[in-house]
Amino acid sequence: MKYTDLKDKSLKELEELLKEKKVLIFKLRAKLKTMQLTNPNEIKEARRDVARIKTAISALKKNNG
Repeated sequence: MKYTDLKDKSLKELEELLKEKKVLIFKLRAKLKTMQLTNPNEIKEARRDVARIKTAISALKKNNG
């Protein structure tokens, strides 16, 4: 996921996407603890996606407010 994909979305869409990514991180961490996760880099990518989404949300709020 790239930031350019996110900057055209609405605030509601971004918040929904953020919630989905946080749930994904929770599930990936559970898989990691139970030794079911084959690629630990998935957690890193999900965390970076969360950071990108949060950046897009803050930029959207700054421009609107």
